[in-house]
Amino acid sequence: MADDLRFQTIDSPTSYDGDAPIDSPTSYEDGEALRAEEEKAAKMKKRRKLLLYGVAGLLAKIAIGFGIHHAVVGSHYVSTDNAYVDASTAQINAQVSGQILEIRVSDTQNVRAGDILAVIDPADARLNLARAEADYRRTLQRVRQYYAQEASAAAQVRARQADAARAETDYARRRALAQSGAVSGEELTATRAAYDAARANLVASNESLEAQRVLTRGQTVENHPETVAARAAVETAQLALDRTVIRAPIDGVVTQLNAQVGQRIEISQPLMIVAPLQDAYVNANFKEGQLGRVQIGQPVELTSDLYGDDVVYHGTVAGLDGGTGSAFAVIPAQNATGNWIRVVQRVPVRIALDPAELAEHPLRVGLSMEARIDIREPRETQSASN
Repeated sequence: MADDLRFQTIDSPTSYDGDAPIDSPTSYEDGEALRAEEEKAAKMKKRRKLLLYGVAGLLAKIAIGFGIHHAVVGSHYVSTDNAYVDASTAQINAQVSGQILEIRVSDTQNVRAGDILAVIDPADARLNLARAEADYRRTLQRVRQYYAQEASAAAQVRARQADAARAETDYARRRALAQSGAVSGEELTATRAAYDAARANLVASNESLEAQRVLTRGQTVENHPETVAARAAVETAQLALDRTVIRAPIDGVVTQLNAQVGQRIEISQPLMIVAPLQDAYVNANFKEGQLGRVQIGQPVELTSDLYGDDVVYHGTVAGLDGGTGSAFAVIPAQNATGNWIRVVQRVPVRIALDPAELAEHPLRVGLSMEARIDIREPRETQSASN
């Protein structure tokens, strides 16, 4: 029984108060788990290190690739997304006052040069034209009278010359007879008075003729100043009548229509705008540090937000603006003040588009664009150097 108790004490785990044996199942499992944890941590560390090396190598390759791309390609281009479509729009203003009778277009309508846009009541203009034509005819009559009066004055001069010659002859004859006493002194005096009067009348006739010649000298009836002025008045009245019909000055799209039938309009009042979309161009606002090698004639590639990257426009640099946008602002920045902050400025660069591409994929004024300029030598210079 004692042996049984001894063996029971040794074999029973609950009766052992000391440390567990090394080869106990619990201690062995914990060691295996610990070694597995350590191996897993080592593998994770190695994997993390390889991943970091791989990421560093990838970043280095990307940096090298970007460097090579910039050296080979990127350094030859400057680009910006601060670019917008623009066009030299035609603002249609009233050139005569009156009431609008017709509006023949609407917003978004395409028009051709010469198409009728609106019609103003022509009644007043027709009356003014009739009055001007009447004044012109009356002026022609008056100018013709100038030439007739000149001819009459010339005839008067010839008559007065004859009278003066006859009076001179009578006076000379009587003066010769007066020496022999055949003519009385009274008769001689009367003959002298008649002679003086004839000479005075001749001088007056010559002055009258000169006055008439001043009105006609070097002129004809058609190019006389009064005739020209009257004819100009007729043409002005005719022009005012023609301007009652408002026509499109260019091809384009009607926008901002502000006129209505029955509206009373005054001279210079804006009615609408015609935007020539077929002649649209792009204003690209490049940073000042990008413009060092930009020249007129360099090729440009452009994309629009309207069509995306599927449509690429090809244009050329047409010119650079004379200043930055802030320089010509209504209230320009006062850089001389003490609280001045340096800000990178942008200069508008005008880019002409290919008309064929523009016709195939029309744009609208104000659309956003992205522009990339090839800042190498212009194509003309390259071809000349080759």
